[in-house]
Amino acid sequence: MNFHIVSDSSCDLGRERLQQLGVDMVSYYVALGDEVYYREERDISTHDFYQKMADNPGVFPKTSMPTLEDYLEAFRPQAQAGMPVLCICLNESFSGSAQCARNARTVLLEEYPQARIYVMDSQSATVLQGLLVEEAVVLRDRGSTLEEAIDALEKIRSTGRIFFTTNDLEYLRHGGRIGKAAAATGTLLKVKPLIGYQDRELVSDGIAQGRKKSLQRVRDLFFRYVDRKELDLDDYRVATGYGLDREEYDLFTQQIREGLATRGFDMPDFRPYQIGVTIGVHTGPTPIGVGLMRRVVRP
Repeated sequence: MNFHIVSDSSCDLGRERLQQLGVDMVSYYVALGDEVYYREERDISTHDFYQKMADNPGVFPKTSMPTLEDYLEAFRPQAQAGMPVLCICLNESFSGSAQCARNARTVLLEEYPQARIYVMDSQSATVLQGLLVEEAVVLRDRGSTLEEAIDALEKIRSTGRIFFTTNDLEYLRHGGRIGKAAAATGTLLKVKPLIGYQDRELVSDGIAQGRKKSLQRVRDLFFRYVDRKELDLDDYRVATGYGLDREEYDLFTQQIREGLATRGFDMPDFRPYQIGVTIGVHTGPTPIGVGLMRRVVRP
């Protein structure tokens, strides 16, 4: 192994999966209606976070990025061992996590001048950041150097797209994504937002009336994108993500996989993602969607 991988928890791979991959996780913090902050996937599970939101619909949680000490704790053992580090962080447009990691690197270089720590802005979030981390693992396991991995990942990180929806407009209103009047009107009319992620930004993909139609529209948007771009999905990783309702998610994922199969694609490494707190505080407990990102190496 030529380098060690660290990611903040916004990659949404979950602590257990990251341990399997040999990736260290630095947690975001989340507070639910009080000033007590819990470390994501350490002090509180993603499921329990969403359950608390569902049980307390008038409470709007807040997140806080990892601290300097959190990154020092993740980096120091590798610096002591002389192991290069690749740290992958949430889109810098959304959070100061990457800058905090760079500050930790600066502190450690005073102590270990030979330490090699590269902090990468994933330019993405949630499942896209997770897919980038998984590609970093592929490169590490193939014996790539840190420099080779950085070069390869920087070429694919802009290829990601996400299509998703959520059920409750109040969380988007509280987070400043939509106005109060729009939220009230949308709730009254049972309108659900369709949201995309591309070019480092969240974008509106329209609206649908009712949850069933919004899920269908998300699938349509995804496959329309695949067909319009004439993508060879063997060159891509595809992932689906959800909040609290696993039964709804399983049906959604089955329909995505069926759509992939009709286009001649099987995704052997297709994995469920439970969307974490950094997105969940803005969507409430009902986000669901699908994303894709180009692979570094075709399997």
